[in-house]
Amino acid sequence: MAVIWTNGNIYTMASEGEKVEAVLTEGGKIVAIGSLAELRAQFSQNINKEVDLFGATMLPGFVDSHMHLIGFGESQLRLNLSHMNSKEEVLTAIKKRAKELEEGEWLIGEGWNENAWNRGSMITKDEIDAIVPNNPVLLKRVCRHVTLVNSKALQVAGIHEQTPHPQGGVIERAEDGRLNGILKDSAQDLMTPWLPTYTISRLKRCLKKGIESCYKLGLTGTHTEDLNYYGSFHHTYKAFKQVIEDEQFRFRTHLLIHHEVIDEWNEAGYRYLSGSEFVEFGPMKIFVDGSLGGRTALLSFPYGDDPSTQGVNVHTYDELLALVKKARTLGIPIATHTIGDLAFEWVLDAIEKYPLQMMGHDRFIHTPLLRKELVDRAKRLPVVFDIQPRFLASDFPWVLDRIGDGPIDYVYAWKSLLNEGIRCAGGSDAPIEPADPLLGLHAAVTRTIPDDPDKIVYGEAEKLSMFEAVSLFTSGSAYAGLQGDRRGMIREGYDADFTILDKDIFHIDPDQLLDTKVLMTVVNGEMVYTSK
Repeated sequence: MAVIWTNGNIYTMASEGEKVEAVLTEGGKIVAIGSLAELRAQFSQNINKEVDLFGATMLPGFVDSHMHLIGFGESQLRLNLSHMNSKEEVLTAIKKRAKELEEGEWLIGEGWNENAWNRGSMITKDEIDAIVPNNPVLLKRVCRHVTLVNSKALQVAGIHEQTPHPQGGVIERAEDGRLNGILKDSAQDLMTPWLPTYTISRLKRCLKKGIESCYKLGLTGTHTEDLNYYGSFHHTYKAFKQVIEDEQFRFRTHLLIHHEVIDEWNEAGYRYLSGSEFVEFGPMKIFVDGSLGGRTALLSFPYGDDPSTQGVNVHTYDELLALVKKARTLGIPIATHTIGDLAFEWVLDAIEKYPLQMMGHDRFIHTPLLRKELVDRAKRLPVVFDIQPRFLASDFPWVLDRIGDGPIDYVYAWKSLLNEGIRCAGGSDAPIEPADPLLGLHAAVTRTIPDDPDKIVYGEAEKLSMFEAVSLFTSGSAYAGLQGDRRGMIREGYDADFTILDKDIFHIDPDQLLDTKVLMTVVNGEMVYTSK
């Protein structure tokens, strides 16, 4: 069935400002673009339906280049602490949820962010013990690199004052030497064997919730990293296949493969970019460091607000080299979580030592803090930067205290990176940040915090144009996944994936992005969401 889409602002994103009057789709593909009269005349025998956009704005489908889709869905089923503004509010929510549980049942929440609290200090293990003594409690920080647990959870996991720090992790202690309940980076893994198991049914429920929420946000696909956290690789992959392909929750899904399950993946005979048009495999994922919020991002200098630390390396330098070498042996690019400048430098060293010998590119995820010499090295390599513009709204101004007088030349400096010729893709890192791409666009073009009454601009020179910002989530994401020949623009032969908005975002005050609504989301030529 051929469908014509017309009577709107249809931006192809092939070049800035380029628009067409009508688009004809059939069989999940864009068959033709041009004037309405031409398409009607040329395809009169095939057209079954015309979609009147009533002046709405139609764009290539937004694709989030980095998120955790199962975690995003699950975050909406768990105790959500991300919108709470004080320690007291968080404790009240924990106490209320605990009353709904059986004795011994786990209470799991996520999203707490002490930097967003109006007042008060960090929550302590003792404060949670006072209100939930008989249930293990696990609360993930918004960055997911720090977890707070209570005494019951520590007891269940067998963690005590003599338990050593694992490689790449920290078991925090108070000044008196007692455990304070804070576990950082790989120390969080000590809790994993004791958490409730994930059935296929629960994974599918999380995936469906995540995908349905993405539809409402105008997302037609994502690059996601989920395959190492919910049981075996096969267990999790099966859930993706059943939901997206068998049950037809159509969503373009590019799966990053955590290095801890890469052997399972390889032994099953899978290869880079194998899969289907809806579920395919991407690069090998490696965590190199932690987060700025938890002061575990690996810096080349001491933290400005805590000179006792330079962060945490998840792997030793030699271990990282070995992982990159392994990826090359398997014929697969890498995608690395690199937040600190020293983490970025270590990965540069590794990919220079073991260069990519196949099609594609290595991916640096996050990269908020960089030195000029590192950018100069990176732009000589086949790399893509996966950036999350929304981080700016969450991390400023406190991140400036973390950096202090450190030798950083690029601070969330996306305009400079683009000007240097670095290819960038746009994502959210949901559920760590909101998945809404419009919030990402707002951060990219205004560099302000939405609820800041003073509208402070953090780096005027680093503002992106609207075209540059939208390109991050369209052609940028497509390029990152080696899909630039079939996605990311409205062109003949490309996939019929569209995001349709109620405002022409190229001709509004950027603050109106915060009020812009998604009217329709189209995947494979089918409306998967409509606001009506």
